[in-house]
Amino acid sequence: MTRPTVLFVCVHNAGRSQMAAGYLQHLAGDRIDVLSAGSAPKDTINPMAIAAMAEEGIDISANQPKILTVDAVRTSDAVITMGCGDACPIFPGKRYEDWELDDPAGQDLDAVRRIRDDIKERVRQLIGSLTVATG
Repeated sequence: MTRPTVLFVCVHNAGRSQMAAGYLQHLAGDRIDVLSAGSAPKDTINPMAIAAMAEEGIDISANQPKILTVDAVRTSDAVITMGCGDACPIFPGKRYEDWELDDPAGQDLDAVRRIRDDIKERVRQLIGSLTVATG
């Protein structure tokens, strides 16, 4: 059985998509391959996102924001977008979801924790749907 690949996309690839990727790697282990990217990536990960994830025992501090590529979308089974509008290319047969989440940029730690917890629940549901669908 091949592992599904999930691509998380937001504008800056510095907050939401990095937290989602961190949770998916942490919760799914090697059952799912995880990618993240941004349509206009920042230079570094949002320090509040790093702090909020560290509270969960997940270290995303070494991650680097990456530019979204057509190839990353093409090779993914599921593409989860978070406020990147029409920047994400669409390929027939792919699973697309758009998660409406507040942008953690410029937010305090309490606000980022709420976003983090929302992401965690969505990632849990995603894992359930992917692992059922793929065996």
